[in-house]
Amino acid sequence: MATTLTINGQSHTVDLPEDVPLLWVLRDEVGLTGTKFGCGVAACGACTVHIDGEAVRSCQVALADVWGDVTTIEGLGTPDNLAVIQQAWIDNQVAQCGYCQSGQIMQAADLLANTPNPNDAEIDDAMQGNLCRCGTYPRIRAAIKDAAQKLQEA
Repeated sequence: MATTLTINGQSHTVDLPEDVPLLWVLRDEVGLTGTKFGCGVAACGACTVHIDGEAVRSCQVALADVWGDVTTIEGLGTPDNLAVIQQAWIDNQVAQCGYCQSGQIMQAADLLANTPNPNDAEIDDAMQGNLCRCGTYPRIRAAIKDAAQKLQEA
C-alpha cells in the first residue's frame, strides 16, 4: 500500500507494508542514512528522529503509525546553515566515533525546544535513553548548555 510522508519538508511516497519500521523507510527507501540502527528495541536512541517536533525512536514506529511530519538529522540544518545544536556539537568536540551522535543531537534539539535553559538534572533526564559507547556525556552536556545559551542570546 502506498503511503505518503513529509520528511524534512519534502513529500515522499513509499509502497511498503504498514508494519515496516520508520527507520528502514528512512534509510532504505528514502536514502537518508544519518539516522542509525543501533539496537532495534528503542533502548539506545541512535535512531531518534522528530515526528511533529517530538523525539521518537524510529525503530519502534511503524510506517502506518507515523502521525505527522518527520525530521531527521539531515533536516535539522544544512551544511551551510547548521542548527545551533549541531554547531555546539562541533564547537564542543562531542563526537568521538560519531555513531550515536545523530540520535543524541535530535534528542537534544527536542529538549531545547521544550526546555530552553535546562539544568544538569533536566539534561540527564532527557538524554538518559541515548547511549554513547565512547562516554562523551560530559561533552554532550556542555554542548547542550552552549546551545541553550546561544539560543537565548539570539
